[in-house]
Amino acid sequence: MTEHIRYIDTREALVALCQQLETSPWLALDTEFLREKTYYPKLCLIQLANNEFQACVDPLTIDDLTPLLDLIYQPRITKVFHAARQDLEIFHHLRGEVPGPVFDTQLAAPLLGHAEQIGYGKLVEAELGIRLDKNHARADWTRRPLPRAQLRYALDDVVYLARLYPRMRDALARKQRLAWLEQEFNQLLRAENYTNPPEQAWRRIRNAHRLKPSQLGVLKTLAAWRERRAQASDRPRNWLCRDDALIDLARLQPDSLAELGHIRGLPEKLLQREGETLLELIRQGKQIEVETDNDTHRPQKLALAQQAVVDVLMALINLRAEEQGISPTSLAGRKEVEKLVVGDGDSKLLHGWRRAMIGEDLLAMLQGRRSLHMEQGRLRICETPGGKD
Repeated sequence: MTEHIRYIDTREALVALCQQLETSPWLALDTEFLREKTYYPKLCLIQLANNEFQACVDPLTIDDLTPLLDLIYQPRITKVFHAARQDLEIFHHLRGEVPGPVFDTQLAAPLLGHAEQIGYGKLVEAELGIRLDKNHARADWTRRPLPRAQLRYALDDVVYLARLYPRMRDALARKQRLAWLEQEFNQLLRAENYTNPPEQAWRRIRNAHRLKPSQLGVLKTLAAWRERRAQASDRPRNWLCRDDALIDLARLQPDSLAELGHIRGLPEKLLQREGETLLELIRQGKQIEVETDNDTHRPQKLALAQQAVVDVLMALINLRAEEQGISPTSLAGRKEVEKLVVGDGDSKLLHGWRRAMIGEDLLAMLQGRRSLHMEQGRLRICETPGGKD
């Protein structure tokens, strides 16, 4: 990386930077943030680069980020991220919508033979032969001034991303795989990915599926209350009440302050200030019937005959992965194949590029329209006359 670090900490410098970048067809972007003490992520730094410019923008010293946000939200500019969801959540929080179009190098990597969910450092090393310094991975991004070494570390996240993007884009174009990623990239732009409706908060609580239907209404009511309080106070939800305490409240359903005091993990201050509120919420929750999809999402135990079908389909997946030069585990794991065999439409194999590469073939095999046969010691796919339409 070059020695000069362009550090933008005034509105005048930000306007000048945005004017220089306004004709860029794409921008590599990354953010640094903290959320240990807040409900919403606290944006501390924005890094951006293309093939000519690199800069760090300081949102803690610039009151008005409008020029930069106007640039980022330009639909003619492709926003390039690695593992985009957390960064997009921040932009959604700032403007209530997500900036598109996007290109996510982590989502694109499996189509070029890399592992699914590959980390940024490993992708840079594999594609560019450069090993990144990770000494500042746990840095405090709220401190000012930021040390030069910390800024260089942050800027690396877009300097090499700007080198990765054209390389990966062109490689995907040569393999005619760019279009396969459109569905996954568009999925990233859905606003519901970045909102947390209080009424749905109970679904994110670990072990909620173990509760009885008569207990889920209480959990739903309590979780919604906690979510609203956390959002209003901008404090982590677990600072108010931990998940395991909510589970215990829903399971035991105490009906007095004395019983409430026996629940492990309930902060003393919460009992003093909100004890009566919690009891009322429990009473309300008892009256609610919660419709769940636990049964449909609970893993089903396959019969031996179904397991045999899965084995055959896995053979086809391994064959196709070898043909396409990608990792079989990136294409599909056994659990996704099992979902397909039992008719679960949520299987990854029925969506996005996986459907194009292998999903249709797997469906054809299940319907008897295609089969595997041996030819000179190798498996081959062949059409089966008389198969189902």
